[in-house]
Amino acid sequence: MNFQRGRIREEPEINLIPMIDVLLVILIFMMVTTSYAKFSELQINLPQAGGETATASAKPINVAVDASEHYAINNQGMPYTSVAALADSLKSAAGEQDDPTIVINADAKAPHQSVINVMEAARLAGYGRITFTTQNQPK
Repeated sequence: MNFQRGRIREEPEINLIPMIDVLLVILIFMMVTTSYAKFSELQINLPQAGGETATASAKPINVAVDASEHYAINNQGMPYTSVAALADSLKSAAGEQDDPTIVINADAKAPHQSVINVMEAARLAGYGRITFTTQNQPK
């Protein structure tokens, strides 16, 4: 039984404003919590280099330091008096080489200062190519 015969039924409508408000809150939340990568800010052009084989005359200078702070350059022991004297010994061991590689063979128990002395002597001598030797751990 339809008691409301003369009344016209209203069509239901969807109100979009609350849905837009919710979407804007979600968008703001996403913008605040997202971290952006900044790699695009840096424009880097990497240099190119042609590889040449090393000359056979480039011999490394081996500097050995034992646990009791004794130094040896190319298997020839030398008494340590100062960093400047060690730098002079490195220069004489280099001979005609401009920038030889300094290979530091330090004992595991050698004091840290003795290795720093060799590095400082290489810096004073003008040599910047320094490397260290290690051995593999037994399995």
